[in-house]
Amino acid sequence: MSLLTAAALAVAGLLAAGPPAAAADADLARNGGFEAGLDGWNCPGGGAAAVTAPVHGGSSALKATPAGQDNARCAQTVTVKPDSTYTLSAWVQGEYVYLGASGTGTTDVSVWTQTPGTWKQLSTTFRTGAATTSVTVYTHGWYGRPAHFTDDVTLVGPDPGQTQPQPPAAPTGLTASAASSSAVNLSWAAAQGATSYRVHRAGAAAPTVTGPSATITGLTASTAYTFQVSAVNAAGESPKSAPVTVTTTGGGGGNPGLPAHALVGYLHASFANGSGYVRMADVPASWDVINLAFGEPTSVTSGDIRFSLCPVSECPNVESVAEFKAAIKAKQAAGKKVLISIGGQNGQVQLGTTAARDTFVSSVSKIIDEYGLNGLDIDFEGHSLSLATGDTDFRAPTTPVIVNLISAVKTLKAKYGPDFVLTMAPETFFVQLGHQYYGSGPWGGQDPRAGAYLPVIHALRDDLTLLHVQDYNSGSILGLDNQYHSMGGADFHIAMTDMLLTGFPVAGNTARVFPALRPEQVAIGLPATTNAGNGHTSPAEVNKALNCLTKKTDCGTYQTHGTWPALRGLMTWSINWDRFGGWEFSRNFDGYFGG
Repeated sequence: MSLLTAAALAVAGLLAAGPPAAAADADLARNGGFEAGLDGWNCPGGGAAAVTAPVHGGSSALKATPAGQDNARCAQTVTVKPDSTYTLSAWVQGEYVYLGASGTGTTDVSVWTQTPGTWKQLSTTFRTGAATTSVTVYTHGWYGRPAHFTDDVTLVGPDPGQTQPQPPAAPTGLTASAASSSAVNLSWAAAQGATSYRVHRAGAAAPTVTGPSATITGLTASTAYTFQVSAVNAAGESPKSAPVTVTTTGGGGGNPGLPAHALVGYLHASFANGSGYVRMADVPASWDVINLAFGEPTSVTSGDIRFSLCPVSECPNVESVAEFKAAIKAKQAAGKKVLISIGGQNGQVQLGTTAARDTFVSSVSKIIDEYGLNGLDIDFEGHSLSLATGDTDFRAPTTPVIVNLISAVKTLKAKYGPDFVLTMAPETFFVQLGHQYYGSGPWGGQDPRAGAYLPVIHALRDDLTLLHVQDYNSGSILGLDNQYHSMGGADFHIAMTDMLLTGFPVAGNTARVFPALRPEQVAIGLPATTNAGNGHTSPAEVNKALNCLTKKTDCGTYQTHGTWPALRGLMTWSINWDRFGGWEFSRNFDGYFGG
């Protein structure tokens, strides 16, 4: 599955001078001239250092070099006074150098310069929220750009002194959706200064969660429930939010016929590569969901999906169609699910018209019916999904390729009923990157594919059986801990999965939180061997990730926002590559879950 390396320019800023500071104001930035090296600064990418030339003032400056998916970000958290105005300034040298502040409690700000050359001053002003006691100030460059320099960073405004902490304000934006007949998903805007939240329902104890979303279980089918949320910190508890009422479904949905912990694998059914062809009848019993790779379109925009077995000239040991169909029935009789996977690295699908949408439904139905399959896996990659400029709210998409895909899948689900299995295998670029960037951004200029799966997942969450994001072939991704995480070890899988199970603000907008998925809807996607994709993770590291997410042990430095023993399991590319690797991946899964 393909490696996405493109990310485009982010939110545009303004080059401006801020107002003069009041006489009683103080400079709160620590080591803003980098005279003490990087003391006080967090520069996780490894491309930053204090240098003695060039400098703007004093004897040192920051030199930071972007590399790959790392934009050379350096940041520090500064204690501030609530409801106060601050001016952030710095001198920079280089192209696309950013200066900004986040966590302000009002409107986060950033400014940037486009042109290299002599030192230029960046300056911006912001006001802290009524409960804001700290902000993060940062500087970074841009992907693929040369090294840049930053010096004399200042944050000038009222000294917080001994300001006493205050309870948070009441959370806003509470929304609810029925997850199943016995559960609902809640999400809300993060409250500034909150360390946890309490979810209130009449006649029930108020559970505490650490992030701005929650899944409430143990409910009764077809029943209306009213919820409120309050925010908590060391100073106390906020008033309750405005109430929201939601009715649980009447049954159905969920994960039809899957074991508590499932192993998902892709079977190279229509092509061969260096891993060799595996006949359906020879797929070991370890595999609970078998995705046939791939159904591909006759053209990118036709919506006409076709599937056929690998030709004998390419796969000498391929079975006949009759043998293939018989083997599928045998797998299903043993409780396994066999799906058609649409897309892949080379099968780009763009449903830009209603005609393409309708053709997609009819052609996919024909494949499902012909082979007697259990459902559909959506593996749209490359340029299949992107967001039109101005399409900025994942909850109400307007881009035709997004809207038509959602409609097509809902039609298929309605046609085949509650036992229809629906899975998705997006790359991190299309999901978790949406925490930082969404589409082309409010002013355009970003890669329009960033986060483009989010509206599809959100609209289909009540129909979705499994989401297994590809935690491989990925650049570094900003996690909920405001740190970048890189593939190949337990930390990446922990951080990426925590985002799915906790929920996250889209494009940093706390008023637009992507709600958490249920743990039984989530599996971790990994390559089976080093040959299968970049970011291979050893069995020991895979087990650490599972321990952390399901038992809250072996978490390393990352702190998850919950513990999810119902996490569904693992997905891999691919069954063929696992056989090539001596079945190491599937045997480790069986050993961990007792298969």
